[in-house]
Amino acid sequence: MERKGPAIWQSRYAHPCPWDQCFEPLSLPQMLENSTAAHPDRPLVDFMGRRYSYRQILEEARRFAAGLQRAGFAKGDRIGLFLPNVPIYLSAYYGAMIAGCTTVNFSPLYTVEELSAQVADSGTRLMVTVDVPALLPTALSVLRNSGLEQLVVGRFASMLPFWKGLGMRLLRRRDLSPVPNEAGLTLWDDFVATAEPRPVEIDPLTDVALLQYTGGTTGTPKGAMLTHQNLTANARQVVAIDPQKGSRDVIVGVLPLFHVFANTCVLNRTVAIGGTIAMLPRFDAGQALATLDRVDATAFPGVPTMYQALLDNGAMARTDFTSLKVCISGGAALGAPVKEKFEEATHARLIEGYGLTESSGVVSTNPFDGDDRTGTIGHPLPDTDLRLIDKDDPHRDAPPGEPGELVVKGPQIMLGYWNRPEAAAHIFTEIDGERWLRTGDIAEMDEDGYVRIVDRSKDMIAVGGFKVFPSQVEAVLLENPAIKEALVIGVTDAYHGEMPRAYVVLQPDATDNGAQLAEWLNARVGKHERVDSVIIRDDLPKTMIGKLDRKALRAQVEDAA
Repeated sequence: MERKGPAIWQSRYAHPCPWDQCFEPLSLPQMLENSTAAHPDRPLVDFMGRRYSYRQILEEARRFAAGLQRAGFAKGDRIGLFLPNVPIYLSAYYGAMIAGCTTVNFSPLYTVEELSAQVADSGTRLMVTVDVPALLPTALSVLRNSGLEQLVVGRFASMLPFWKGLGMRLLRRRDLSPVPNEAGLTLWDDFVATAEPRPVEIDPLTDVALLQYTGGTTGTPKGAMLTHQNLTANARQVVAIDPQKGSRDVIVGVLPLFHVFANTCVLNRTVAIGGTIAMLPRFDAGQALATLDRVDATAFPGVPTMYQALLDNGAMARTDFTSLKVCISGGAALGAPVKEKFEEATHARLIEGYGLTESSGVVSTNPFDGDDRTGTIGHPLPDTDLRLIDKDDPHRDAPPGEPGELVVKGPQIMLGYWNRPEAAAHIFTEIDGERWLRTGDIAEMDEDGYVRIVDRSKDMIAVGGFKVFPSQVEAVLLENPAIKEALVIGVTDAYHGEMPRAYVVLQPDATDNGAQLAEWLNARVGKHERVDSVIIRDDLPKTMIGKLDRKALRAQVEDAA
């Protein structure tokens, strides 16, 4: 790390070429084609034991592109993916881009109303899904009642190994829904029947490859416009700092690919490095451990709740972790107890990183080797600059030694928000003639350039004129061995304005009550950080990728009141 000017920190990761040459403009189709040319028969996907080579995925992606062109879709049209982690996700994702179209990720957890709203907002004309009960009825409802023109449906059983697929069919299609015969619906195999697409010229710097909707934690979800260069640069940035590059690479792909974290750290990063994705359609701790063991995985990215679930699973003690080298945690703060227990059990490195939808996934990470500082998000990636700005004036730097709002500049930063110029104007700030992305996170940097997220600016609790950062109180709570998960929110207080209140999930063998935990906590935090109570719950709300959801908890508490 080196400091560039009074308040800017930039990466000093060693590399044999200048960053502006390492991250030359590159489209996503070209990245896939480069890796396919280098190792065409290497498996890109291992899906429940069935393998798909780079050559097979590229060929099917090209057939999907040809199908889009045959159906009248052209450069710039939006193609939606309403898919779990399945092999055709890759074919549709890269295939849409080969045709010059823009891919739109939709969460498989969306309701009809949520999916319809994002289809309308993005202008999606065609959507790809699979014939499972959790998805097909929702997709059909959107097809019948929205502006969606066409639905392409893949057969889930046909993607599995032969015996697993046959077993699913024989069990009266227990896990499948019948595909109706109606206008606008086409089966995947029929859609990809055409062999060769027409060439489409792509400008990696300006053409939007992906509309990735934000999680909506700060309001209505917005579509981040990510270019080909944003996504390929971020994948190459992640690869550049990986000490394992050049060696055998098998990553467990259980993080949902529709989320930006997995899109970069599982999908595009693996294609860039020529690795293999051991793909699972959803997270189940036992199945994830069995897959890790079966394929001798070298990497396992996840969110903190996933690592806790693995630790809680009985199969953990029977799993061979010899091949596992690096695990990357993102999406939420990684508690020190989870990190320590996981590293002790696996002897693998578990490091914490940080990113946003608007940054294509990754901004910074702790080093894969060297000084890993728990509780920080490490250093910025290559060719990425970080800066702390004043919380009240986004056009000037934060006072020296004080926390400030974290802003970012690099090749992975989005163009803006889809059809939301006013929102884009707010999230960017100009300092010294340069455009910086405002993260909304309050951070501090130590003298060695390690960044620590203090909290979301919108989550700060105002207690009698003092600012309380919930994450700092949560970190203290998680030091108590009785506590498994914790969230702190502000509740209205007649005297102080607001007071912190903690909501926790206990470890299975814990017997502490809320009053005991509150007394324990309040003896360890500042006077203004003391909670009015600790509420014990069976569970806490989580987002679609499994991170604790403070916004949802706040809504639950307000509804109950």
